[in-house]
Amino acid sequence: MKFKRNYFYLTILLFLIEVSIAIFINDRFVRPLVGDVLAIALIYCFIQTFWNVRVTVAIAFVFGLACAIELAQHFNFVDRLGLRHNQIMATVLGTTFDWKDIIAYMIGAVVVWWWEKRFGFRGASETM
Repeated sequence: MKFKRNYFYLTILLFLIEVSIAIFINDRFVRPLVGDVLAIALIYCFIQTFWNVRVTVAIAFVFGLACAIELAQHFNFVDRLGLRHNQIMATVLGTTFDWKDIIAYMIGAVVVWWWEKRFGFRGASETM
């Protein structure tokens, strides 16, 4: 386990962008599509902050996790757990299944993969 500063900074930046989108934007493009694409990048950067995981393995894990959460939405997982009134958990886990979300996750995974192959921090020895 090795702390990687660049991924940490990206995680914080992406988290702040996601929170800003959630608070200030309520449209049909940025919030649902861009927010889901960035969610993949956010979770990926968080993983890479603390663990040395191959790019493809980390992206596959994050994409699979996002799809599993989306599938859980299809089966009303939040309601079954009694978390509908817990605003944070309902937001994190989501409450509505949509195939377009899976497409957004796929776009996010491809963008992260492309970014890592083109500009990634993989060779940098960034510790704090």
